[in-house]
Amino acid sequence: MSGELQFDDLRWLLGQTRLPIVVKGVLHPEDALMLKAMGIAGQVVSNHGGRSLDGAPASLEVLPAIRAAVGPGYPLLLDSGIRSGTDIFRGLAAGANAVLVGRLQVYALAVAGALGVAHMLRLLREELEACMAQAGCATLADIGPQMIYRNKDEA
Repeated sequence: MSGELQFDDLRWLLGQTRLPIVVKGVLHPEDALMLKAMGIAGQVVSNHGGRSLDGAPASLEVLPAIRAAVGPGYPLLLDSGIRSGTDIFRGLAAGANAVLVGRLQVYALAVAGALGVAHMLRLLREELEACMAQAGCATLADIGPQMIYRNKDEA
């Protein structure tokens, strides 16, 4: 036994509570579909910062395929690689409902305490708003896959 969480463990957990369960660490559309079918309330597309498996795909790269698999109304969060408001924009455009910020607040807290975290959050919001304005997006709802340029030779 590896000690890792398995689908049977999640089925057991779902039977023990009425609370919504969100699973982090999803990187494959088939896993995402299985979790949705099991009754998992939402998922976090995350490679855990690459600590679990060297060479794991970037969360942002697999997010569009996972969004396509689970559909538009299912809660998906993006974790890993969020360092700026532009990264937030990319995550939302790729299909996330929201993004998670891992290290930035730890750095901000270490440098300037609670005020540093507040400053970091203000900077992220200002950067996101500037990116939205430059992309012609008046609201978060305007951000979608059409905002991401894809080279037709790479598709």
